[in-house]
Amino acid sequence: MPKETFHLLSFDVEEYFQIEAASTRITPADWPTWKKRLSPCIDRILELLDRYKASATFFVLGWIARHEPDLIRRIIAAGHEIASHGMTHRMINRMTPQEFRAELTESRKILEDLSGQSIRGFRAPTFSITRQSAWALDILAETGFSYDSSIFPIRHDRYGIPDAPRFAYLASGPGGGTILEIPPLTFRALGINWPVGGGGYLRLLPARAAVLGLKQARRQGHVAMLYLHPWELDADQPTLPLSGLAQWRHRVGLKHTGKKLDFLLKRFKFTSVQSVLPRLSEGRTKFRINEG
Repeated sequence: MPKETFHLLSFDVEEYFQIEAASTRITPADWPTWKKRLSPCIDRILELLDRYKASATFFVLGWIARHEPDLIRRIIAAGHEIASHGMTHRMINRMTPQEFRAELTESRKILEDLSGQSIRGFRAPTFSITRQSAWALDILAETGFSYDSSIFPIRHDRYGIPDAPRFAYLASGPGGGTILEIPPLTFRALGINWPVGGGGYLRLLPARAAVLGLKQARRQGHVAMLYLHPWELDADQPTLPLSGLAQWRHRVGLKHTGKKLDFLLKRFKFTSVQSVLPRLSEGRTKFRINEG
């Protein structure tokens, strides 16, 4: 396989108060009472992408698209891809298959109506496709999604399938449905997959950790996927009612996320999934994910 000259960049478009760690204290019924802060974060991201002639995939929460439709129009106008992040940011293992299917359908319709694009990609809130919720892969394949980016090949207290492949592959669900899976970036060392591909890991670790992962992927001839949340560029966001550990996880490194993103955009070429989807889909190995 030739060494690729590009990597993939993605953003999970949700408000700061919609994170999983706050879900027991701030419910969807409470969301309208919290101040929206996405707009300036999206503008900053779009400006950075334009400066470096990069494109990205924006996995948008259906609730956001319904309540802040202008954000979607601005992302589309800037030439980027819109994909689905579900409707209400519930982890898939907390939904029934019927509820998941209903959320997929609702969010997809909202996003397609606003964007004028066919919505081909999906990322589960909190990377919550695990062995316990592997049935979601069958539903994604059945409903015509082209790719998923929900399976983190690591060990974590909320998510992860540590023995899953590290780079793009065909994920097969317990019912036989198959879909292209694009995992977040990890760095392989000492027999362990270390998460370096974005989010809290990018905020906590030096940007050089992501560089190591990106260079390792390139040496091995693979495309890597980075991910961030727009709220991670907002160091002045209100404090959420979280436990001490959750508060630290949520706020660590917020002041430096924008600089780290700028650092990476200077050094690597990034693009959206849709721009290279046929190439990504070719010759991939299949990995079956049975329910655990």
